[in-house]
Amino acid sequence: MGKTVAYIRTSTDKQDLNNQKLEVLEFARKKDLKVDEFVEITISSRKTTKQRRIDDLMQKLVGSDTLIVTELSRLGRSTAEVISLINELIGRNIRVIAIKQNLDILKQDMNSKIIITLFSLFAELEKDMISLRTKEALSAKKAQGIKLGKPKDTIQKSKFDKDLDRIKELLKLGLSVRKIAKLLGYNNHISLNTYVNKRKIRENLEVN
Repeated sequence: MGKTVAYIRTSTDKQDLNNQKLEVLEFARKKDLKVDEFVEITISSRKTTKQRRIDDLMQKLVGSDTLIVTELSRLGRSTAEVISLINELIGRNIRVIAIKQNLDILKQDMNSKIIITLFSLFAELEKDMISLRTKEALSAKKAQGIKLGKPKDTIQKSKFDKDLDRIKELLKLGLSVRKIAKLLGYNNHISLNTYVNKRKIRENLEVN
């Protein structure tokens, strides 16, 4: 008999985390289940799976274990991510229970197999729809004459920007880029040289 792990996550409200825990415990009591461990995290769904402790959760769970969540949305930041996660869990023979959706998914169960198949189809459908929306948006912009990508000669922000005035002063004094990099505490004078050349700092100094 495997262990039962409950995963509860909330974005900000600590009280909501406690509510989820109580909901899981009440469900477990009614179903005569023992929750062996809670994986708890207060963090936005936009964070990575590592930050949301999903990676940690996946390592804890092995075949014949049970995962309980109050609702599927706690597991991921998109439908595709949630479905992919569930498919992986079921493939590893891990039972998944989502209380609000009234789902109890087991690999061997026929109803669960139907649900898994539907989940896979939904995941593929969402990927196709995202791809289609992206292509349509790009086509619409092209049709409107909007140029895609970064404008030509766009200058990106650089770590050297904060020292620009000092760099100009030192160049005026005739110091080499190598010496300037050393004076300002930069290890790589090549990057600074690229910065100076790309922004035509020397040329602008001559003009002024």
